[in-house]
Amino acid sequence: MEREQILALYHWDTGTCFRHPGVTTDTTVIKSLQPRIRPTEEIRACRGCVLDMEALRRAAAEGAGIPYVPGRAGDAL
Repeated sequence: MEREQILALYHWDTGTCFRHPGVTTDTTVIKSLQPRIRPTEEIRACRGCVLDMEALRRAAAEGAGIPYVPGRAGDAL
């Protein structure tokens, strides 16, 4: 699957990437955390980080002998 096809699987909005906190850019929610006494917090990632995370998931899936399913950058295999 091509880069743009993978990125098209996500909903993009302006935000701050968890790896690049000083930059506002296009980001997507990759995980939502629900702290016990605070509101839900969204963990967001930029396009480059999503592609990096997808590459790691693809390699892990291949190593484990299971199918790689793109579009779930924030999920464990």
